[in-house]
Amino acid sequence: MTVKIRDLRPDDPHDAESVVRVRRAALPFMITTSAGLAHELATSHPDRRYRVLTAETEDGLVVGTAELGHVHRSPEPGQSFVNAYVDPAHRGRGAGTALLRTAEEYLAAEGAVETYAWVLDEPAHRSFAERRGYRPSRSAHFLRLDLAAGPLPELPAVLPAGVELRPASAFAADPRPLFEADAAVSADEPGDVPEVAADYEDWLGSVWNEPTLDRELTRVVLVDGVVAAFCAVRTDGAARYGSAMTGTLRAFRGRGLAKLAKTDSLRRARAAGYTEAFTGNDTGNEPMLAVNKWFGYEICATETRFAKKPENRT
Repeated sequence: MTVKIRDLRPDDPHDAESVVRVRRAALPFMITTSAGLAHELATSHPDRRYRVLTAETEDGLVVGTAELGHVHRSPEPGQSFVNAYVDPAHRGRGAGTALLRTAEEYLAAEGAVETYAWVLDEPAHRSFAERRGYRPSRSAHFLRLDLAAGPLPELPAVLPAGVELRPASAFAADPRPLFEADAAVSADEPGDVPEVAADYEDWLGSVWNEPTLDRELTRVVLVDGVVAAFCAVRTDGAARYGSAMTGTLRAFRGRGLAKLAKTDSLRRARAAGYTEAFTGNDTGNEPMLAVNKWFGYEICATETRFAKKPENRT
């Protein structure tokens, strides 16, 4: 099969839909929509040098795609990423190789000194990465919850004194308290590439105004009027719900506030007609894995982070 590698046409809705179709087929555990894709392309920071590539057959069928760019918030220059996806029905025909080669050439020309990729922890995917000089490091699980039929915890009949539950939409006039809470919780997340926190304007564009962020299902716990915990949610507007971040600020941990936010969110999601809930956790994040197991989530797939430095480029 001969494929042509080209950039996504940002003004072509059909092109965006084709990329979303491939991503959903290759990695059905992620929330991805055409509106979200268009927004990311339009608002991505210039220093990120973000691109979305497509692999197209001679008859115009998009069978693969890759997202790539620089980790622009890293204090270490030259950190970059590429994540390639090929429709399972069209694997083994060269689309992945062509996408990765094009991406690496572009990143190298833009000064990349290390490139990382998340790869499904399956023999064929690992072998593909290793043959091209990538080396594995940490892993993360995808987890799934059957919202249509699985049991959900009950909310307490009465909240503790001083505790309130609100939707993120309640902060529409001034979302800065949510930005500050997100930054504080994100600082404790595991990671291989150090990053400085996003500034407020960057956060507004990349998080708050992201089309898949559901501001009603994103639930916030206040303690005496202060943001203490939250469960950020993305949805596809149809049946799929994804936890983007669930966390508690350090001063409020150990009180079950993250569970409270997530219980409220999941129950509202079910009532709104969502049937599948997804989330992800680092394989070493035992506390959150235990919390999600308590909710009834089950591991449905695992990804491993692979990285490639100049000394092991092929």
